[in-house]
Amino acid sequence: MFSTGEIIIQQIVNGLILGCFYALISLGYTMVYGIVRLLNFAHGDIYMVGAFAGFFVFGALAAVTGTGWLSIILAMIAAMFLCGVLGFLIQRFAYRPLLDAPRLSLLITAIGVSLILQNAVMILTNGEFKFFNHSVNPRAGITFGNLTITWIQIVLLGITAILLISLTWFVTKTIWGKAMRAISMDRPTCRLMGINVNTIIGITFFIGSALAAVAGVMACVYYGNVHYFMGYIMGMKAFTAAVIGGIGSIPGAMLGGLLLGLLEAGGTQVLGSSWKDVFAFGILILMLIFKPTGLLGKTEVERM
Repeated sequence: MFSTGEIIIQQIVNGLILGCFYALISLGYTMVYGIVRLLNFAHGDIYMVGAFAGFFVFGALAAVTGTGWLSIILAMIAAMFLCGVLGFLIQRFAYRPLLDAPRLSLLITAIGVSLILQNAVMILTNGEFKFFNHSVNPRAGITFGNLTITWIQIVLLGITAILLISLTWFVTKTIWGKAMRAISMDRPTCRLMGINVNTIIGITFFIGSALAAVAGVMACVYYGNVHYFMGYIMGMKAFTAAVIGGIGSIPGAMLGGLLLGLLEAGGTQVLGSSWKDVFAFGILILMLIFKPTGLLGKTEVERM
């Protein structure tokens, strides 16, 4: 029998794991929106493609490197690269020609790309669930009384922390990161200053898509299965996390993802798992009503 304290700790751990998924995916939303003012609704499906890429690479490596952490990490790196390239190609051929078009054109294109990815994977997999069979013990970990924090949870939290710290360093300290921040403020002036705006936008899509792929492979390991429709609800919740944190703000996306995960875990404990999606999107509605700029977002002033 779990004590109240153990239940609280367990739900905090569950919320942090869920928040890791949301944070990694919402970073792609917020980075793209910050640069090109696009709500990239295909991003959730890139997460799904990343999960399948990791699944197939893991299957190919299993005969050589086994079904343990080495194959999982190698599959994650391969999925990051493949989805990074996919994200770059999508922005190059679907979004770049429309950068100066009305925002609605970009939004409709993003929805079209989402449907293409979703249906392509559905055809390739016959719409079936695929099960990710690894040899890592899902119950092994550190035990405190009746509570166990598994090694899988610890590794996933560690990977997310490393990626979030690395991204923060990249954006704040490197010349490419500084260019990203400059473009988010004033794209035409950046062009006049000699910044290759298209290249920086491509790098942004590459990084955002690679982070979504990491979340996809993490989902394979944690939940044990993948499905062509898995990107839809996760993408919507990651968008919710980006709005909570302040869309366009990288620290806000990190904070919003972790906060949404914790709130959803707490809400599930109180209301039951059948209410978790209602709870998450209820938070989105309340945030849009009472603080549409999010926790760390800034109010934008349109200049005529």
